[in-house]
Amino acid sequence: MSPDMLISLLTRGTLQTLQMVIVSGLIGTALGLPIGIFLATSGKGELLQAPMLNRIVGLIVNATRSTPFIILVVAIIPFTRLIAGTSIGTQAAIVPLTVATIPFFARLVESAIREVDKGLIEAARAMGATPMQIVIKVLLAESKPAITLAFTLTIVSLIGYSAMVGAVGGGGLGDLGIRYGYQRFMPGVMLAVVVVLIVLVQAIQSAGDRLARGFDKKNRSQ
Repeated sequence: MSPDMLISLLTRGTLQTLQMVIVSGLIGTALGLPIGIFLATSGKGELLQAPMLNRIVGLIVNATRSTPFIILVVAIIPFTRLIAGTSIGTQAAIVPLTVATIPFFARLVESAIREVDKGLIEAARAMGATPMQIVIKVLLAESKPAITLAFTLTIVSLIGYSAMVGAVGGGGLGDLGIRYGYQRFMPGVMLAVVVVLIVLVQAIQSAGDRLARGFDKKNRSQ
C-alpha cells in the first residue's frame, strides 16, 4: 500500500472514529448525568428519597453494564435499524455506543457525587437550600473535578468501543485495522492504526487531567 493511500485511509478512519466518539459521548453523558445524580441522591434517607425507583433504575443500569459490548451491539440491531435506518456504518454504530455510554457514565457520576462531604449537604439544608439547589450548587459544584475525570474516562473507553464496532461494519479505525491489518494481513496498517489510537487516547487523557486540575484549584480557591 502506498503512503498516500495509507494516509487517506487513516484520515478517513480517524474522522469516522471521532464522529462516533463525539456524538455518542455527548448524547450518552447528557442522558447519563441525570441518571447518575438520581442514583446518588435517591436512596433511603437521602436528598431525593425514592428507594424503590432507585432500585429499579439501578437494576436497569447494572443489566446494561453487565452485557459485553460486542453482544450489546448485536442484541440491539433492531433498535439500531429503527433509529438509524441501518445496522451498518458510522451512523448506525453511534446507537450502541450511546446505549453503552449512558449506564457507564451514570455509575461514574454516582461515585463522584457520593464522595462529596455530607457535612456540606447538611450545611446547605440548614441554610434553607432546596434539594435542587443542593444538587446544583453543592453536589455538582464540588464533584466537578471528579465528573470531568469520569467524562474523560468515558471518552477514552468510547474510543476502545468504537474500534470494536469495526468488527461488525461500524467503520472508523477499528474497521480499518480489521479489514487491512487482520483480514489482508498488512501489519504496517495495523501498527499505524494502533499508533493513531494511542495518540488520540493520550491527547484526550491529558486534556481531561488538565481540565480536572483546573476545576480542583478553582474549588479550593473559593
